[in-house]
Amino acid sequence: MNGISGNYKFLASHEWAKLEEDGSVTVGISDYAQEQLGDIVFVELPELNSEFNQEDEAAVIESVKAASEVYSPMGGKVVEVNTILEESPEIINSSPYQEGWFFKLKPVDIAEFDNLLSPEEYSELC
Repeated sequence: MNGISGNYKFLASHEWAKLEEDGSVTVGISDYAQEQLGDIVFVELPELNSEFNQEDEAAVIESVKAASEVYSPMGGKVVEVNTILEESPEIINSSPYQEGWFFKLKPVDIAEFDNLLSPEEYSELC
């Protein structure tokens, strides 16, 4: 988990959440998850203004190996989606924590962030 700061937290199902300065939360999948999936070929992103509870299915990712659900690490409303992934889903393989993010949420309860796995806890899980 080199280079992952305390602003990142994880679900055991390999999604990450990054708390942004404006209070929004950016969501993606971990480097470990993209390695396990292999070459990513398709992403189905959530609709803007969709609302999710923590651990609801929020997106779908397909690779040459499998299709997988992407779960929302926190409850909230989708305020932005990374539309670049629709044309270039392979960005997730090369930059899962920066350019390969999926969506941003306006969280309902910011305390849910504190209950996610720390980078160290997630690293032990992997």
